[in-house]
Amino acid sequence: MDSTSNSSEKREDHNTHASSTVHSYDVDVGTQLIDETDSPLTPQEASRLRAKIDWHIMPFMCIMYLITFMDKTTLGEAAVLGIIDDAHLTTNQFDWLGTIFYLSYLVFQYPQNLALQRYPVGKWMSINIFLWAVVLLCHAACKSFGALFALRFLLGMCEGAITPGFMIVTSMFFTHAEQTRRVGYWFLMNGFAVIILGFVSYGLLHTHMTTFMPWQWLMIITGIITLITSVLFWFFFPDSPATAWFLTPEERVAAIRRIQVNQSGVENKHFKTEQFLETIKDPKTWLMAFFAGSANIVNSLTNQRQLIVAQFGFNDIQTTLLGCVDGVVEILTIWLGVVLASQPSIGRSYAGVLMYIPAILGAILVSTLPFSNKIGLLFSYWISIFAIAPFTIFLGWVGSITSGHTKRITTNAIVLCSYAIGNAVSQFMWKAQYQPRNHVPWAVIASCNFAAGIALVVLRFMLASDNTKRDRETPDDKHGAVYILDESGTERRVDKAFLDLTDKQNRDFRYVL
Repeated sequence: MDSTSNSSEKREDHNTHASSTVHSYDVDVGTQLIDETDSPLTPQEASRLRAKIDWHIMPFMCIMYLITFMDKTTLGEAAVLGIIDDAHLTTNQFDWLGTIFYLSYLVFQYPQNLALQRYPVGKWMSINIFLWAVVLLCHAACKSFGALFALRFLLGMCEGAITPGFMIVTSMFFTHAEQTRRVGYWFLMNGFAVIILGFVSYGLLHTHMTTFMPWQWLMIITGIITLITSVLFWFFFPDSPATAWFLTPEERVAAIRRIQVNQSGVENKHFKTEQFLETIKDPKTWLMAFFAGSANIVNSLTNQRQLIVAQFGFNDIQTTLLGCVDGVVEILTIWLGVVLASQPSIGRSYAGVLMYIPAILGAILVSTLPFSNKIGLLFSYWISIFAIAPFTIFLGWVGSITSGHTKRITTNAIVLCSYAIGNAVSQFMWKAQYQPRNHVPWAVIASCNFAAGIALVVLRFMLASDNTKRDRETPDDKHGAVYILDESGTERRVDKAFLDLTDKQNRDFRYVL
């Protein structure tokens, strides 16, 4: 009797509402595990599950980001370890080695994002990390600009999978409120990479071998570490909550249920043209791209910082050790930035602007202080590093203001292409004719930081206005009764959060500020 009654009620609900049945490939992978009859998680259950996810995912993400950044910055460290003389590089050629990395990153960024959607995320990143390690090891055999140029191109191709892959994984496992801090945690590992690489370089400066130079040892050491990590990544890093090896079947369901509040699901492995077109037409996409490009002009310091500090009047050993302080400053500024951004009264946009204020001041002081005041110049340079924090905050924000898996990967690709453009073009500011004061590069950095801060404020205004508009709308029941056929052929209702809708299609979606 009860079974008949429930069946009748279900048919009545199905018939009295505008409903539709969709194919399983149109919806989120989470629909295969989630059932609308599941009871919600208690705060204690959610907290315990989050701790388990943190323990199994965050160490891998932090270590991997540390290693990839350490590998990226080997070029800057190699500058004081003899690579310029050994490979007979001119200043322009050295700048090109930094630029070609990001041009390759730009060219392969969208293909990498498509691959991240099509294939298991963890496995695809592992393959790219393995190839990255092999290419890095090959650097040690290079003695010419052409060989280094080719290898830097290949490094940029492999790097294209890492940051977007981490952004996707972060959005899969964590709520919008948690994502900013998690992105901050793995991004601040860049600072630890600078410190570790600084001490390694300091030790290598004291090696004395006629057949193998210190910069070659640097490439071998970092390459071997990356190779080992890629193997561990393949076996232990999860592809999604639906298949995570460290979660029980019940916990996988709970992990997906926990992020239901995001209204953006987990992932969908099928490319949707309509979502791609929506992304291209969305004004906020291009505002975010503008921010990513202008915010990363300052990132040219990654390859130039050793040369800049040396020009202040410090010798090679002093410059290498002082580079460790760069890492400390980066860690502290990113940590401060994500803490501010996580405060509801401040939010992502205003936190970014607050970090830009000292950064702009630092860039101005480096250019205006007397060149004899090398301590003042050094501290001003360290203050300018505050400009790194806003982009970290922004990376955690992108996943919170974009929904629909194809739209998300397309947005990530556009944003990171702009990131690559900013990094690529900024390398050419540091011309020999501007040295040692580098007035022009520092003026460009200060101006771009200011423009990026304005972009953050405009983006916040756009999102807040859209949220207000949605709050005033009558509830949208368009997607309120959607069903899929499960494996047994029975129709099962799908929650709106798992329909793989874009942020514009899902009127219940609210932009995080």
